[in-house]
Amino acid sequence: MNDESSFELLHPLLRHHIVNSLGWTRLRPLQERSIKAILGGSHCLLIAPTAGGKTEAAVFPLLSQLLSSESPGFAVLYVCPLKALLNNLFERLDGYCSMVGLRAGLWHGDVSSSQRRKLVDHPPHFLLTTPESLEAMLISQKGLARERLKNVRTVVVDEIHAFARDDRGIHMLAVLERIQALVGKPIHRIGLSATVGNPEELLHWLVNASPGHLEVVRSEGEKAEIDVQLDYVGNLDNAATVISRLHRGEKRLVFCDSRRRVEELGVALRALGIETFLSHSSLSREQRLEAEKAFAESRDCVIVATSTLELGIDVGDLDRVIQIDSPNTVASFLQRLGRTGRRAGTTRNCLFLATSQQSFLQAAGLLRLWQHGYVEPIIPPPFPAHLAAQQLIAMVLQEGRIAKNTCFERLDRVASFKSIDRPTMEDILVHLVGNGFFFEDAGFLTIGDASQSEFGRKNFLELVSAFTSPPVFVVLHGTKELGSIDQNLLWNLQAADKRLLRLAGRDWEIASIDWKVRLVYVTPTQEKGRPMWLGQGEALSFELCQSILNVLVGDETPAWLTRRGTDALSNARDEHQFLRTNATVCMTTERGLEWHNYAGGHLNLVISQALATTLPAVTQSNDFSIVIDRDAKASFATISERLSAMGRETLLSHVRASPQWLANLKFSACLPDIVAQRVFVERLDVKAWEKLQQCWFSRDTSSPKK
Repeated sequence: MNDESSFELLHPLLRHHIVNSLGWTRLRPLQERSIKAILGGSHCLLIAPTAGGKTEAAVFPLLSQLLSSESPGFAVLYVCPLKALLNNLFERLDGYCSMVGLRAGLWHGDVSSSQRRKLVDHPPHFLLTTPESLEAMLISQKGLARERLKNVRTVVVDEIHAFARDDRGIHMLAVLERIQALVGKPIHRIGLSATVGNPEELLHWLVNASPGHLEVVRSEGEKAEIDVQLDYVGNLDNAATVISRLHRGEKRLVFCDSRRRVEELGVALRALGIETFLSHSSLSREQRLEAEKAFAESRDCVIVATSTLELGIDVGDLDRVIQIDSPNTVASFLQRLGRTGRRAGTTRNCLFLATSQQSFLQAAGLLRLWQHGYVEPIIPPPFPAHLAAQQLIAMVLQEGRIAKNTCFERLDRVASFKSIDRPTMEDILVHLVGNGFFFEDAGFLTIGDASQSEFGRKNFLELVSAFTSPPVFVVLHGTKELGSIDQNLLWNLQAADKRLLRLAGRDWEIASIDWKVRLVYVTPTQEKGRPMWLGQGEALSFELCQSILNVLVGDETPAWLTRRGTDALSNARDEHQFLRTNATVCMTTERGLEWHNYAGGHLNLVISQALATTLPAVTQSNDFSIVIDRDAKASFATISERLSAMGRETLLSHVRASPQWLANLKFSACLPDIVAQRVFVERLDVKAWEKLQQCWFSRDTSSPKK
């Protein structure tokens, strides 16, 4: 073993098994450096690419700690964002525990109640679980699982970047704070992550003001050789043809950024005779496991997936990663790139196949950011008022009743809740009491009828999740579960002459629907079906849109372009000759006044709504431009004058959330309408507004570039 001083700190029994049972002759640099940090009690963030040894870097020192002291059950919680990732990790972690006489257990929504009872009766030292399962333990009326949580010493949060960027992360932190209150002393916190743009801030977010030293531990091994290419193929059928002809005899993982595209590409590849497997969130667990197992054991094959396979799930040694179109972030690209190059002597690689000009330019802009070393900072969602309301209800369920005058103090344990001003919190509490979510008596709060009605089904299952789940129907072929489809689209399909759908990479005709128990029975068909999900496009960031602008106005030809990609870039630049470097362009066309600003979807939405309140005109917006209806007869001077004096608060005061957005905000019923609207407004990414005012409104941009 290298770095004897670190390795020797581990318990002798563990050292013996690492060398003799695992056959390891050395630890990776990240694993060596993590030993001192974790055994020294530091809260840590361990950063390495996918397959960089992060799990062992966290687990080995923790096993050593358990061997060196009395080891209660549930001493270590290992938290993951996906049940599939937990399933994938369990065998490995249980093996590490077993070789030194300790035990691991698995607890999530797919684990049977009888298995959970065994875990409570005979608690394992390591518990692999999700935040939702921890919340369910806390509010359980039986209470024994909650008692076991008093033994927790350490929490390991895997793929922490996936948590921190959305509401699940805030919910997880709130649950951890409640567990820490049960324990009665600080819990040791360890996060595992791929490369992020702000690791120190991410670690502070995880630690959440708990006392102790903080340390970011990075992988600093040799950088793998990287082969990245961007090709333009024009449509999905052409992409399928390219995939079918390239890299025959190799194992290829293809990412698409929607379930619809996964299904369409899967059908196209199978029609070309390619052994193809699919993975996305609407396939049944059995379908996904079958696909992942078959893919891991095959060689000349393709698995087509959404981001469900981005987060470290082991599908064996990959030869190639192929990206259809483009993800929205550099961080996501790095996760996918990291699935390759795991074997010695192999290269990390990713081939982008763009099916439209817009997706080609997005990929080019993203690769330009990557080339310049940019990775997005992980910023937790601001103003989580709906989650504060959820936590109030969960705390009352957990304890039976709580004193009203302690509510705000309890919520302040979570840093994200401190951003909610006290008058707003008081308004939320008044709303919860006034609308029957709580009963108030003698200064104490207990669960009211509205909480029972809204969340009480299946032992308050709806309360433990931070996201609204759309109503879905399970699809069956005989007794075999294929997956699920959205209820609203199923209603629309009722009016069609032939009820055809596409799922699990095959086409089906609906034989019957059981509306009461939400089941759809299907039979195979040769006719073309269609995927049954509603798409929700995600706004592109200001940084990515500005990078796309720089690609269009530049003159260099990046080395990662294929020949077709080079031609596509040349054509795109010819079509966008009106653009100026780092400047906005406003021009009058048949549609009206077109303002090409490449400001990103959020900022353009806000500007568009603000203009609509000051101009008698209809406005439309996207990631790259705003169009003002020609009937308004507006000029850039007009809109510049009206917008240039606006600060961020004035700009946002014109914005309103759509009814659909509010309906999809979990726990919005627990908020006064004005607070729910404020959640929407606070979460719009308009941080570049002041920068754009200084940059654009000072220029003469009334005519297009010649």
